[in-house]
Amino acid sequence: MRCLIVVFSLVLVSCNSNKNVLPNNHGDHSHYSKTSNSHTNYFDSYTLKDGDYGTSTIVTVKGETRTMVTNALPNHKTGAFPRKGNPNTISAQNRTYTFLVNPKYIGKPKWYREPGVALNGVKFEPGTAEVVECGTGESYRVEAFQNIIDLGLDFNNAHVQPTGAYHYHGAPTSFIESLQTREDLVHIGFAHDGFPVYYSKSSQYKPSYKALSGNREGEDCTYENPHNSMDISVGGHHDGAFTSDFEYVDGYGDLDECNGITVNGKYVYLVTDEFPYVSRCLMGEVEYQTDSRGEGRPNGRQGGGRPSFEDLLEMMDTNNDKKISKDEAKGALSDQFSQIDANNDGFLTDDELEKGNGQKRRGRKPQGRRN
Repeated sequence: MRCLIVVFSLVLVSCNSNKNVLPNNHGDHSHYSKTSNSHTNYFDSYTLKDGDYGTSTIVTVKGETRTMVTNALPNHKTGAFPRKGNPNTISAQNRTYTFLVNPKYIGKPKWYREPGVALNGVKFEPGTAEVVECGTGESYRVEAFQNIIDLGLDFNNAHVQPTGAYHYHGAPTSFIESLQTREDLVHIGFAHDGFPVYYSKSSQYKPSYKALSGNREGEDCTYENPHNSMDISVGGHHDGAFTSDFEYVDGYGDLDECNGITVNGKYVYLVTDEFPYVSRCLMGEVEYQTDSRGEGRPNGRQGGGRPSFEDLLEMMDTNNDKKISKDEAKGALSDQFSQIDANNDGFLTDDELEKGNGQKRRGRKPQGRRN
């Protein structure tokens, strides 16, 4: 009986010692190996290559910067693409990301469409470009995880953009499994402000977002894309199908508005199995960004509440001609196409969008927090 008590005590100490503790992965330089990668230190320089999947990601830490050069091909199995709900094919991208090695915490949340990148070079993009527009004036941004519109997500909570860019909307399941770690907190990426991104296998950290009470409003609502159009009923309670179904309540959970928390004196972001899944905002200073051509540029146009022209091209330019036609435009952009297309040539330009967005936003009631 005495021996059993001792063993039980050791188990308790072992379990409790891992709570709120970041894994010790600040060691020597280490390189990814397909057969043994549990001890890889992703805070240092590393190379991740996988011949089976074509993955090529090289990260170099030098001075105050961490530079990632990647073709953004996942190093794990994916769903078959094209597939129902997602007619696109995964293809290599040309991406270069630069992060601060010593992030600067600001504490003021700022929205980012692409908040960060997984360690394998695949970007996180939690939101969608899908919008339901109502004849009564309401518009609702569709979440990736819902049962109204099939977006063709695979078992990694990911799918493919028209450009061929594979991206995660939630926890990258197969990538997490490939890391082969027994730690509860798994380091899976970096946010664009330089702070690391983790996933808790036990879901010990809870987001601070909750569903709104009451019911949604809106009649004669439709969803359209270049391939089909469908009527949508938005009535009923806020069940999480749309971004605006949620509100942030300070202290409701463990995490802040950007799904971040300080652990062992270090600020980190968490990817969670509950909304917002991946942070929709960042709390740190972003000195570098990467545009749709994979070219590093100072922080600027991608931050804020409206996507840049490069962002819209990535989401809508299905034939890759660097233009947005009437057939390619989605949601509110499609509805306002003729007003924005000032020269009536059938295509939208950066200048036309800049002027059109300014006119459209005046007097319009915003929906949700960061759609």
